[in-house]
Amino acid sequence: MWEKFNIKTFPAETIVFCDGLFCPDLSTLENTDINKKYSLPVHIIYVGEISGENELNINLSAKNQNVFLDLKIKNKKPAFLNIFIKNTGKNSEFRGHVMLENKADLTFNCEAKHSASDTTILVNTKLLAGKNSKSKLSGTAIIDKNCENANSDISFSALSDETARIEFLPAQRISAAPQKADHSASIYTPQDVQIEYLRSAGLSGAEANQAMIEAFKNDFSLF
Repeated sequence: MWEKFNIKTFPAETIVFCDGLFCPDLSTLENTDINKKYSLPVHIIYVGEISGENELNINLSAKNQNVFLDLKIKNKKPAFLNIFIKNTGKNSEFRGHVMLENKADLTFNCEAKHSASDTTILVNTKLLAGKNSKSKLSGTAIIDKNCENANSDISFSALSDETARIEFLPAQRISAAPQKADHSASIYTPQDVQIEYLRSAGLSGAEANQAMIEAFKNDFSLF
């Protein structure tokens, strides 16, 4: 399963979803309420195809806990995915890699809420927008009052077909001085020099285009 979705596994407590459904046989934890400290990091894996309305709630209240999210989904029918992340665990870190492949209509919303001081929430979302697709991506970072020294980064980037429509809606609500608070959205466009380099290496036009897509999908160097 992990090879199919190109997920790197490591020693961790696991919470696994496939096609929008929780998979208890692949998980070591019962739900996404992380209310105690584990000796291992927690790895949340959300993969497959989705349609209709989908929701993922992640509550991190344990101190000094590391949590990682790998989310890779595709949709061929209209779909909505809402992710709520709440970190109340002092010195706890949440790092998320989200890969969305939209071939229809997709609405994605991520709300990341810091409700304790010295908390980290970093979410890097990538969108591969297919032909004639419609995508609406929103993200809100919330740093509550008296929650100083938060480290927050909600970022979006997209690689799209020229017929695709994309809307980004980034937002921040900051009520305490953070250590760092970033928010970004960008469209990635392959450069002619990159395509020509791949063509000179012997790749056809279609192969060069696919190589650029794979590079975009797999580069999460920001985190």
